[in-house]
Amino acid sequence: MASVSVVIPVYNDAHMLQICLDALARQTRLADEIVVVDNACTDASAHVARSAGARVVPEPTRGIPAATSAGFDSAHGDILARLDADSIPAPDWLERMEALLDAHPEASAVTGTAEFYGGNRFQRWFGGSCYLPAYFGAMGMLLGHPPLFGSNYAIRATAWREVRESAHLDRSDVHDDLDLSFQFRPGMTVHFDPALRVLVSARPFILWNGFIRRVRLGVITVALNVLRESPVARRRRRSISA
Repeated sequence: MASVSVVIPVYNDAHMLQICLDALARQTRLADEIVVVDNACTDASAHVARSAGARVVPEPTRGIPAATSAGFDSAHGDILARLDADSIPAPDWLERMEALLDAHPEASAVTGTAEFYGGNRFQRWFGGSCYLPAYFGAMGMLLGHPPLFGSNYAIRATAWREVRESAHLDRSDVHDDLDLSFQFRPGMTVHFDPALRVLVSARPFILWNGFIRRVRLGVITVALNVLRESPVARRRRRSISA
C-alpha cells in the first residue's frame, strides 16, 4: 500500500484548520502523515496543527506556491494529497483518492471539485455553477488535460519531483494549482473525477475584490506559462507523445 501525506498550507486560519483536521481524523483511510505549512502565521494555527498530531513545517516566504512546495518537499508519502485550510473532506476522501490513483496508473495526479459553504445562496451558487465550471473548462482547453484544483487533489511524489523545478514557486502572484498544472510534461496527465468533492468556504465570492484577485492571479499564471509555450504548441507536443 502506498503511503499518503496530506499537505495543508495555512495563514492565520486556526478555526477553519481545526475543522479540516477534525475531518481528516474521521477518514476511513487515515493519512500516514499530515503536514501543515505555517506560512508566517501570527495566530494559533501552528498550535492547532500540533495539537491534532500534524507535523508543522515553517515557511516564512508568504504565498501559497512557496507554502505548498515546502510541504510537498518535506512530505514522506508516495502520494501527496492537497487541501486548503478551509477544505472539509468527506470521510472517504483519502480512500477514494488512493483508489483513483490505483485505478488510473497512467495519471500523475487526480483532482476533484467542490461544494461551497458559508456566504449566501447566490455566492454558493456562483462558486459551484459558474466559477468552477469555467475554471475546469477554460483551463482544460489551454492545458490539454484537466487542471488541478488546489483545494482537492493528490499528486504522485515522483511527479512532483519531476515538475517542481519549472514551477513559479518564488512568486506569490500566481495560482499555485494552475501553475503546477502547466508544468506537466507530455505523457503526464490529471484524472478528473467530478464525484470527488470537498466542502470549501465561499468566502472568495463574498467580496468582489476577493473574486477579482483570483481572476487576476489566474491571468498572470496563464500569461507566464503561455509565454513559455503557446497552447497550440503544448497540445501538439502532448498529442505526439500520446
